[in-house]
Amino acid sequence: MNLLLLVAALGLTGASPLADYKVSQPHSKPWQVYLHGERQSCSGALINAWWIVTSFGCTPRPDSSIASLGEHDVTVREGTEQHIQVADVVVHSPYRSPLHSLTMVRLAEPARFNQYVQPIPLPSRCPQPGETCYVCGWGSTIPNHYEPPKFLKCITVPVVDDQTCRNTFPEYIFWSLGMVCAGQANTENCINDWGSVLVCDDQLQGVQWYNNGCSNPAHPSVYTKLCMYTDWISNVMDRYTTTPPTETSYTTTPPTETTPEMII
Repeated sequence: MNLLLLVAALGLTGASPLADYKVSQPHSKPWQVYLHGERQSCSGALINAWWIVTSFGCTPRPDSSIASLGEHDVTVREGTEQHIQVADVVVHSPYRSPLHSLTMVRLAEPARFNQYVQPIPLPSRCPQPGETCYVCGWGSTIPNHYEPPKFLKCITVPVVDDQTCRNTFPEYIFWSLGMVCAGQANTENCINDWGSVLVCDDQLQGVQWYNNGCSNPAHPSVYTKLCMYTDWISNVMDRYTTTPPTETSYTTTPPTETTPEMII
């Protein structure tokens, strides 16, 4: 009875004891992008007025995808959004292999920066084991549970060393120098959103590769280690600056060669 009275009282005051504390403070992550189209929705990170970084699993189709910036609740019109057509995508090769999971998305028109839409810096260093970071995306934070996207959510995760990460891999996952893992037992490791964004010390350090923590909450999730790809990202953007495309296309060849020994 006392519990029922408490719930009723909180309801009258507009509070809720069931509020999800993982929901991000609205518009506190102005670089977070909601990518959506006919068949999927997922996240990415805005790195300048024209470009978004996301994972291979979130690769949008340029002919039918929209990048929504300034979002928080994707189910309502908040008046802060900028909805921009995806003009082109560049997928790192080899695609979705043991080596790489990275896609760059070019907007059809530049984002307009304001308090709701801002880019995030690329990493100037690599994340270190034990460092506390956070991951944000749209979707469920409950392992083995699906819910449709609504609010942007964030969880706090520690970076773990490579060997600890490899020890938790399922058989179908192979280790790559382009991977970094975050999350461990007794932490919250799950955001069920392909392309969810890993941020450490206010720098973009990763986009989700495998969400292991959503299958087993004791395991870290795997992210693309973006500090290994800054040269490649810069090369892609420079190519478009010097020789802009004449038409929208789905790019399947990176501007430079890639080998298993060297990530560029």
